[in-house]
Order: sequence, then structure tokens, then C-alpha cells
Amino acid sequence: MANVSVASVSRALNGHGGVTAETQKRIREVAARLRYVPHNAARSLITRRTQTIGALLPDLHGAFFSELIRGIDLAARARGLYMLVSSSHGDATEAAIALRAMQGRVDGLLVMSPHADEAFLDENLPIVLPTVLINSHVRSDRHAALDVDDYGGARAMTEHLLGLGCKRIAFIAGPEVNHDVQERCRGYREALAAARLDDRAVVLQGDFTEESGYRAGKQALAMVPRPDAIFAANDMMAIGCLSALSEAKVRVPEDIAVAGFDDIPMARYVTPPLSTVRVRIAELGEAALGRLVRMIEAPEDAAPEPRTVVGTELVVRASCGGNDTVRRRA
Repeated sequence: MANVSVASVSRALNGHGGVTAETQKRIREVAARLRYVPHNAARSLITRRTQTIGALLPDLHGAFFSELIRGIDLAARARGLYMLVSSSHGDATEAAIALRAMQGRVDGLLVMSPHADEAFLDENLPIVLPTVLINSHVRSDRHAALDVDDYGGARAMTEHLLGLGCKRIAFIAGPEVNHDVQERCRGYREALAAARLDDRAVVLQGDFTEESGYRAGKQALAMVPRPDAIFAANDMMAIGCLSALSEAKVRVPEDIAVAGFDDIPMARYVTPPLSTVRVRIAELGEAALGRLVRMIEAPEDAAPEPRTVVGTELVVRASCGGNDTVRRRA
């Protein structure tokens, strides 16, 4: 209908040049009239690209993962890419199935999974598939990686609570196999050890949900003596803990100070507003996507970029006796 060759249509619609402005305009008008959409499967056979990136996450529920996905997706769309997202739901078999299902459908992978050790990756990922690990304990030259400074952030928050005069600081941990939890717990314990209070370390078990934070709050209230501060390994558990303390008419922060980790959007709107360790979650997703795209576009660079540690910030709000304008670098 445009009275041109297939090659001219391809050049016009892909913006490769080689056709006059008048011809390009005519081709685009005809394509719009026909509601023509390029056949992505056919295009992929030629370009060997799907224009899709995969993301394997431990879960899709909760504000942290919503923000992470938002950051990845915004960065992907800005580059004309699409996302294929899956979750392992805390199960190694599910994680393996998801990784295998994505092969051939994506140009690269972002992997955030507690099960992603070197043996797991070797078994379930082809060597040639560009992959970026997010918050992983794996130390491998084969994969690029971005880590949040979980240790530094947790140590800074524990030191802040100690600086307020707190001497009995309880820590609500998440799943034991989770790398983030292990590093946050290490930061907590080492801050107490440096203050010669390591014998007062109390770790309550949680699973990153509000419900587990609520249960841990109830446990803390039953302790004798009670903690004078509770530091949760994520904001959702800290929010659940606040609910338990509120039910018991315990004043925060006068009786017990409370802090979390992540700085999800909800943290500033609970009562009292939650002190927390800020992770710029959307920016983490954007940075991981950017690194993956560089690997996809330059496969000849066999060695991945060095492991990058993403910094955190201490945000002091009313749950620790401060206000939300006070921020210190962790």
C-alpha cells in the first residue's frame, strides 16, 4: 500500500534512516491505517533479541518488591524493553522452574533469591545468559552483582539506638536463609559487641510480614526485663510490632523505641512515624537494570563489572524520638 520495498518499511519503522522524510511519513501513515504491529517473534529470529528482561524475586507481595519492580520497569520502558517477572515464593524448586521457564524468552536476568548459590546458578542458568544478582552472597566472576549495605545500615541504626541510651535492644529477624537478614543481624550484633553489650543481644524470629512483627512484639512485651528498643529487619515487621505495642498501651518511643529497615512509603505515615534505614529501592532496581542492559549490549566484555554496594541512609523519625527531617548517612 505504501508502494515501497520491505526493506524500506523496515528502515522507516525502526528509525534506521535510508529513506526520505516524505517516504517515512507515508509508510508510517499506512502502518497506522492498517494498525500494523511488527511481529515480535519473527523479529526475534532475526535480531536474536526478545526485548524482554526477566526478574526472579523471592516474593511479589509487599511494598519493598512493589518499589523494586517499579524501578526496574521504569528503567526498562525507557529503553524500549519489557519485563517478565516471577517469584520463587521461598521455594528452591519453584525458583529453578522459574529460571528454566524464562530461558529463551528473555535477553537477560535479574535474580534476587535466597536459593541462588553458585551450585544452583550453575545448574539452572546457561553461561551465555547475562545475569545480575541482587543482594546475593554469591561471589562469582561469572555474574555481576549489586548489594545493599545491609551490614552498615543495621550497625548504624543499632549505634543510633545505643546513642539514645537504649541498653536492651531486641532484633526481629527475617527468614534465616535470607542474605539480607544475615547481614542486618551481623550489623546489629557487632554494634552491641563494640558497646560491650553483646550478652544482651536478643533475636526474635520473623518472616518479613506484619503478622510476624506483631507476634515478635508480643514476645518482647512478655520479656523480663522488657527491651527498651526493638529494631526490626524490615519495615513491615516494625509496623506489626508497633501494633502490638499500641494494643498493650506501651508508649513509643517513651517506653520502647522502634526502628525498621527499607523506608517503604508507608513508614512515614504510621503512628508514630517509623525511624528506619533507607534503601532507595526503586533506584536499586533501576541500577540493576542498567547494569544488565550494558551486559546485553556488550557481550564481548566477558568480565562483568565489579560488585557494587549500594549505600543506605539513617532516617530518624518519631518512633525513636526524632522528626522526619533528620537524616544521617549510614
